[in-house]
Amino acid sequence: MAGKIPQHFIDDLLARADIVELVDSRVKLRKTGKNYSACCPFHDEKTPSFTVSPDKQFYYCFGCGANGNAIGFLMEYDRLPFPEAVEKLAANQGLEVPREQLAPGQEKRQRESQSLYQLTEKAADYYRSQLRAHPAAGRAIAYLRGRGLSGEIARDFGIGLAPPGWDNLLNELGDTAQNADLLEQAGLAIRRQDSDGNTKPGARHHYDRFRNRIMFPIRDQRGRAIAFGGRVLGDEKPKYLNSPETPIFHKSRELYGLWEARQANRTLERLIVVEGYMDVVALAQFGIRCAVATLGTACGEEHIQLAFRNAPEVVFCFDGDQAGRTAARRALEAALPHMQDGRSVRFLLLPEGEDPDTLVRQLGGERFQQMIDEQARPLEDFLFDLLGEGINLQTMDGRARLSKLAAPLLDLLPAGVYRQLMFQQLAARTGLDKDTLQEVISAEKARAAQAKAQAQPQVQSGPQSQQQPQRQAPEPDAPPAELADVPPPEEEFFAGTPSQPAQPRRSGQYRLPAERMLIALLLHHPQLAQQIEDSAQFRASGHPDLQLFAELVDLLKSRPDYNLNQLLGYWRAHHGADSCDTLAKLAASQLVSGVRQLAQGDSKLEYDPQAEFVDCLQRLERAAQKQRNRDLLAQLKGGGQLSAEEQLALLANWRQKQD
Repeated sequence: MAGKIPQHFIDDLLARADIVELVDSRVKLRKTGKNYSACCPFHDEKTPSFTVSPDKQFYYCFGCGANGNAIGFLMEYDRLPFPEAVEKLAANQGLEVPREQLAPGQEKRQRESQSLYQLTEKAADYYRSQLRAHPAAGRAIAYLRGRGLSGEIARDFGIGLAPPGWDNLLNELGDTAQNADLLEQAGLAIRRQDSDGNTKPGARHHYDRFRNRIMFPIRDQRGRAIAFGGRVLGDEKPKYLNSPETPIFHKSRELYGLWEARQANRTLERLIVVEGYMDVVALAQFGIRCAVATLGTACGEEHIQLAFRNAPEVVFCFDGDQAGRTAARRALEAALPHMQDGRSVRFLLLPEGEDPDTLVRQLGGERFQQMIDEQARPLEDFLFDLLGEGINLQTMDGRARLSKLAAPLLDLLPAGVYRQLMFQQLAARTGLDKDTLQEVISAEKARAAQAKAQAQPQVQSGPQSQQQPQRQAPEPDAPPAELADVPPPEEEFFAGTPSQPAQPRRSGQYRLPAERMLIALLLHHPQLAQQIEDSAQFRASGHPDLQLFAELVDLLKSRPDYNLNQLLGYWRAHHGADSCDTLAKLAASQLVSGVRQLAQGDSKLEYDPQAEFVDCLQRLERAAQKQRNRDLLAQLKGGGQLSAEEQLALLANWRQKQD
């Protein structure tokens, strides 16, 4: 069986390949200064915003954010999985792709997975054939025609029929005990049980999971059938039946219709997330070939990541009933941590009693699209409207309630302009300043931590702990006497000492959050990693960007010869496209010297990455100290107790400010 492609081969391949030559073979490039440009092949545009750098050996579109190295370009343009893209690039260089030897356990699992893929594909072929040839197919075809579907759409989505009967698929594919067991592993057959609930071995002791149902194959990103959804033709329950999770199918990682949407569109500007198979297929029938659906589960973070990997805008289009509103709320919460600048999420709740399938058949595709364009609400409006239901913002209590509900959710947003704008909007709605909102977040975190600690059983160890007197808790609004004069957490209190003034900003330069600036600096100046003695403090911070920074530091200290091109290749191979996309976007930012030169062909910029690196580390330390003090004061205000060490730390910071 084929093993993993060695990392050293990928590094060497990227060092040999010329991304300008590769891209130019598919997209006509024009030289502009040090770099090359063209209209982006991944979205429609009239003014070129797609840039290729021969020095950096990577591409970036300032319009849609498409980015990557030579392997990434082949994956996006030729729609290839990572291994196939490596093989194609290697073939261009006249190289044979080596493979590492798999461990016995890995080889066994890969062989089993391959068998399941092959079997599920055969099942999909069988179901499609039955829709054409089985005597009961007339009823299924009449149903599909009644829902307005054409034979072309049925073909594009691979729709089939599981005929009535208990063992049709078993007779076709499960003629041996081994094949019957494989059908069970693939979720296509169920083992019979005796009256005592014991399962029975053997080929004749299974029955088909899907019977008398219209079948919708669920395809992965490579177009392979990995599972099924079945819509019953009779009155049996449930109306829709989904495959269970299997070694090759995980509901949280797949979106129904995504492969079909990618086949129908060279580039996807938008994905519409709906609730059911028929919604996806009905929209496609009316020319809306960008709809996807979750698979019997709420929309989670992995779904969001997958959607954003394929399109910059995601529109959630759900029924207007309570179930639809609940699904929208869950989707909103899942989307917040992934709302990087340049991404868009909108929500459209349909009139109660309607779903996308029924509504598109009433309105037609053009009017349905128009409804989405005009009525889908941006995430920020939807969030505040949802949280503000039943709250009177004319009252102090109403504004306090909204801030308490919204601030913790907004705290899920990643650092960036969008996060700042969202907090500004909350401030405008509540009349609270950013520091007070930050106090709200800290207080909620402290309250949650305290509640969690109180919920855990207290274990006492030894007689001394039993005899030790309990300390009296202070009144909720009364700090200990030694801290009574500590002022509230205003901005100037935590701004640092006069001996440490903030460094002036360079003219015209917007500053990235320190966490992201550190990452961007490392990408263009890998030697800076050697200045970090221990990355553990960043890894333990819990901040995703700082954990990413720590991983980069460790990698670059172990591979000091890596350049940006090789680093992106390594990251895509080991961490996946989503994480690599984050790195590439930071690398392409005009906020960092190296890429500003890429975009403008300017090699005369005065820029000191070393000084910027140190400044970012200092900014992080000041921010961490500020947050520690906020947390301590919030703990006091909430009636909590501070240890002697925490009291001394807070007092020391206050006295330093007084000096």
